[in-house]
Amino acid sequence: MTQTTASDSARLIKKYPNRRLYDTHTSAYITLVDIKQLVMASESFTVVDVKTNEDITRSILLQIILEEESANVPMFSASALEHIIRFYGSAMQGVMGTYLEKNIQAFIDIQDKMAEQSQDVYGRQMGPEAWAQFMSVQAPVMQSAMNMYMDQSQKLFMQMQDQVQGQAYNLFNAFPFVQKPKDKP
Repeated sequence: MTQTTASDSARLIKKYPNRRLYDTHTSAYITLVDIKQLVMASESFTVVDVKTNEDITRSILLQIILEEESANVPMFSASALEHIIRFYGSAMQGVMGTYLEKNIQAFIDIQDKMAEQSQDVYGRQMGPEAWAQFMSVQAPVMQSAMNMYMDQSQKLFMQMQDQVQGQAYNLFNAFPFVQKPKDKP
């Protein structure tokens, strides 16, 4: 059980046994929709179970993702979710989490750079409607760029996996139960 250590700068949300969420900042009960708005506004918050004092922020964020995936156009395909589930409990679980986090951050950085460049070109930030129109025209180009990025990312990931496997073999090759990995064609 993780005890909460909410920082002073993070907004504290308390979850009561009746499943209600209480925002201590506004002194009001809130919903998952309100928490989603906090996320969208990049506000820092922590959700704590009142009964156990456990930090349940991740659990609440997963509930929001589940609702979004169920209600709207899903972001993840069933195949993608199956692949993610297969990583749980494997030796690569921690690596996969870091990999996904860094790729999402890279995507955000690209998005920020595009917004910055649009401001340089147009003298102002493009609004959501302008971005939607721009992306509808640029979707094939963006998809191609993302595919190339993912191919490169996959190659790097495979190289890293081969290096880790090679290092593990070198570390444990003195043991009789260790077999040399087969070379890939």
